[in-house]
Amino acid sequence: MNSRGFSLFELLVVIAIIGVLAAVAVPRFADFRAAAYDARSQQDLRNLASAQELFRAANASYAADLAQLDSFRTSEGVDVEITVADAARFAATAAHTAGQNDYAWDSDAQPPMAVTPRP
Repeated sequence: MNSRGFSLFELLVVIAIIGVLAAVAVPRFADFRAAAYDARSQQDLRNLASAQELFRAANASYAADLAQLDSFRTSEGVDVEITVADAARFAATAAHTAGQNDYAWDSDAQPPMAVTPRP
């Protein structure tokens, strides 16, 4: 007998294996995406800190509004807010809508960045 191709049973086994792998991989993929969004928030706060230091060097105080910082642009989906800005310090928050954490930066704190997990 000359048989070519795969039997129905072999195809079903392959489909079952692919299904199990997909069921395991999809939740991990969502975690990796959320971690990438959180990294965007962290990087935006670091970039904001650099822009604030440049602004302070030229103006003797920190910027109270993001519009004053010509060299700073937020990443897509990241909400950045300056909460405190005066001659001595600044504080800001950042969060991505699809991230798992909220981040805060306080120029007086050591370390300056703090993380708060979302419920």
